[in-house]
Amino acid sequence: MKLTILIIGLLIGGIMLATTQSNAGSVETTKISADHHIADGGYMNTAKDFTEDTEILPLLMRYITEKRVDALPKNAIPVIEQTARSLEQLPRDQDTVIRLGHSSIFIQIAGQRWLIDPVFSDRASPFSFAGPKRFHQTPISLSELPEIDGVMISHDHYDHLDKQTIKALANKVNHFVVPLGVDGHLKSWGVSTDKITSLDWWESVSVADVTLTATPTQHFSGRGLFDKNQTLWASYVIASPSSKLYFSGDSGYFDGFKEIGERFGPFDLTMVETGAYDKDWPTIHMSPEQSLQAHIDLKGKQMMPIHNGTFDLAFHSWYEPLERILSLAATANVKLVTPMMGQVVSLNSATASNHAWWQEVMQDQLLAAY
Repeated sequence: MKLTILIIGLLIGGIMLATTQSNAGSVETTKISADHHIADGGYMNTAKDFTEDTEILPLLMRYITEKRVDALPKNAIPVIEQTARSLEQLPRDQDTVIRLGHSSIFIQIAGQRWLIDPVFSDRASPFSFAGPKRFHQTPISLSELPEIDGVMISHDHYDHLDKQTIKALANKVNHFVVPLGVDGHLKSWGVSTDKITSLDWWESVSVADVTLTATPTQHFSGRGLFDKNQTLWASYVIASPSSKLYFSGDSGYFDGFKEIGERFGPFDLTMVETGAYDKDWPTIHMSPEQSLQAHIDLKGKQMMPIHNGTFDLAFHSWYEPLERILSLAATANVKLVTPMMGQVVSLNSATASNHAWWQEVMQDQLLAAY
């Protein structure tokens, strides 16, 4: 038990607080500012009010002493199973989104199939025996995946960049789009250099009819104790002739959302981080109130709250982010999309996926908490 606590403490910096350039396509520079580049290497956040958050030891003490309420689900999370056949049968002219868990997303857009921040391992951790363990199985296994055109990675934290998943996809996927520096991880895990496109903020790459633009976030990076902020973190604008999506990655609230909304909005769907927030790290993750405001800043038509429902990464109950954003969205008249894991969401009728499935899972816990 003590060993597990110590391991979790070491992981907090890269997991809980979350936790050489090559080109695989034509990269277009729409705007480049070097403000977020550190002269001797690495990257930084540029907001004037950004401050470094709590260090590991105080958080470790909270883990040891603070009473948790409903950190884990007591009942099974509903998952709709998908297979290679079921995904291959999706009409290619229908743009769809499927939550696989946490921030892992399958999208079909302009006939292409992409995975965003795919994590298929049981734990978001460098260890197989410790660290945040998933609440539910993935709706589809790695071996069952159909042909995938590309993979997008937002940053290198373990709950977004999974070594075993990337190694399994290395020879099966033609395009990997990552922020600057993350390509080094992929190359070391067997991904061919000519498959990787590394993007700075505001750079774009086009794959046939799909254009991906890396946009700013306010976060940090690192997979160990000595590599903090050596790779870049990013969000993505995903555009095709028929749809425009936004994927937030991880971020604290900052004025960058307004700039992205002005330059690329409106969006048919925003997939916005809503979970793993806390008073001790307010500048690198958003409260539900801030997540909703980010969606509004982005000029989104519909919002899908992500970064919740799969891993225990903070001190709040596992269902709290979904409960809070549901209430906030109703008050603000924002169209919320809350599909079950594995549920197919058509962008033409995404509002049909507004279903509070977590309330059915945790009804007894909700009654006790509220």
